[in-house]
Amino acid sequence: MFDDIPRPTCRSVYTAYRGIDGKVRLFRPLENIRRLNKSAAAVCLPEFNEAELLECIQHLVHTDRDWVPEAKDCSLYIRPTFIGTQAAIGVASSQSALLYCIMSPVGPYFRKFKHDSTPSVFSAVTLFATSQYVRAWPGGVGDRKLGSNYGPTIRVQKIAESKGCNQVLWLLGKEEQITEAGTMNCFVHWINEHGEPEIATPPLLGTILDGVVRKSALELARSWGTHTVKERSITMADVKRAVTESRMKEMFGSGTACVICPISKILHSDEHITIPTMESGAEVSRRLYRELTNIQYGVVPHRWADIVPHF
Repeated sequence: MFDDIPRPTCRSVYTAYRGIDGKVRLFRPLENIRRLNKSAAAVCLPEFNEAELLECIQHLVHTDRDWVPEAKDCSLYIRPTFIGTQAAIGVASSQSALLYCIMSPVGPYFRKFKHDSTPSVFSAVTLFATSQYVRAWPGGVGDRKLGSNYGPTIRVQKIAESKGCNQVLWLLGKEEQITEAGTMNCFVHWINEHGEPEIATPPLLGTILDGVVRKSALELARSWGTHTVKERSITMADVKRAVTESRMKEMFGSGTACVICPISKILHSDEHITIPTMESGAEVSRRLYRELTNIQYGVVPHRWADIVPHF
């Protein structure tokens, strides 16, 4: 059988959690499945029935429920993958496809808060900010979860590590707009130009993945009523100015694997910029992490956490 060259590939990822009551929950699974359908359309893979895929995954997780860890901060990683399988060599849409799912137990992606919210096991990351290397661009597919979006970032990740950084902060264009941190969506908590406490994240304009945890964090933050919550352009100049003027409170990333990850330093043009996330108490990071994980592990009943039924 010949492989497609290139083979269209897309995927999604979400997690199953064993709650404090022993029940297994999926966190907003339909949001992830809808995103997979959106990604499939970008590479001309066929649309699938979202409700049927969810039922299949529920059956799979129920069958393999013993693989869902009981330890705190651990989960079962679920990765539906969709690939073209036409037996031909060429650059064209595939006339056949395979949709399958792989799973694996995982531990914490980074160190996090204890469940009592104390920061003793919470570790912030350092970012290598660069516009020299481009992860996504306007008119491209940076907002889709395609295999081709991830492979080319590995080399840049190695460069970041060689500079003593944990992740890459991807900057776009001459304005150096902040897009993503590694594979995480990026947030700032600062006092904005109008003197208001604000939680902000870059807008979805085609270069940033529509993260499910990003969406959930925005919805939770808006429900508090304590901050202005905005999707707005954020540049490196904005970040530097906020730090210099002592308006920056914290920066953090969000994603399926890490949930919420604080950011402590940014290396930009050979300059180390200290983000006072931990020094300020990581107020928003801690609250979001606590509220999200309380939902995921069933501490707080919530419509976002679907209990896997018994079949």
